[in-house]
Amino acid sequence: MGSGPNQRGNSRRWIVSAVEGSLRRLGVDHIDLYQAHHPEPGTDIEETLGALTDLLRAGKVRAIGHSNLPASDIVEAQWVAEQRGLARFRTEQPHYSILNRGIEREILPVCDRYGLGVLVWSPLAMGLLAGRLRKGRAETASDGRLHWARQHMTDERKHDAVEALAGLAEQAGLSLPHLALGFVTAHPTVTSALIGPRTPEQLDDLLAGAGTLLDDDLLDRIDEIVPPGTDVGPVDVAYVPPALTQPELRRRTETRAARRPTLGLGQHPIQPPPS
Repeated sequence: MGSGPNQRGNSRRWIVSAVEGSLRRLGVDHIDLYQAHHPEPGTDIEETLGALTDLLRAGKVRAIGHSNLPASDIVEAQWVAEQRGLARFRTEQPHYSILNRGIEREILPVCDRYGLGVLVWSPLAMGLLAGRLRKGRAETASDGRLHWARQHMTDERKHDAVEALAGLAEQAGLSLPHLALGFVTAHPTVTSALIGPRTPEQLDDLLAGAGTLLDDDLLDRIDEIVPPGTDVGPVDVAYVPPALTQPELRRRTETRAARRPTLGLGQHPIQPPPS
């Protein structure tokens, strides 16, 4: 990515340029899975899928997916692929952890309906469920997460939930990270969980917990702490639709006056009642 208008987004020009650059830097002839990282309302999904389809046919990409797409965008992409004879997206990469379960409402059911692989990111909630950042223990200012996820890292509601989950993990004879990994992989629609260890020791510990299985009683108790389909608090890096951040998209202007909707009671003119 770069600062130029043609160095970001999901346009044909940028996708083709990005793939060619990645192949050159990696010294390979194909990418196993190429995912569009975020929705981009400024580019029609047909353009994005058209570019990815051409890359698939050229053998430069083996499979395509997306990340952080709203459920409505996932459905639209599948529909456009079918109607235009283009390649279908095969994976979705959403944020999912015990603290942020919002994708259970629509994202996971839609992925299941279309047979998409689900690669969840940050199952340890950016470190809150790693067991080291506990309530009352100040996070150091040098931690980069405070710069790009401050709201998430300092949310008192999340810290309270972590304390309850830590106690539950201890009662179950598990570490908090193993409880967190076992939770996300327990969902039948989740294909894999993406981990982000910083040290070899952290990697070894997370791999040791990869096979953790949680029974129904333990999952029920997690539901009591963080109910299904709910987010304890927002995540700073979550996708926010432009209409929520740009007031002009929610307010009428003179240039849109011609498109002002009219109010009516039906397609037929109202007739006076019979005398």
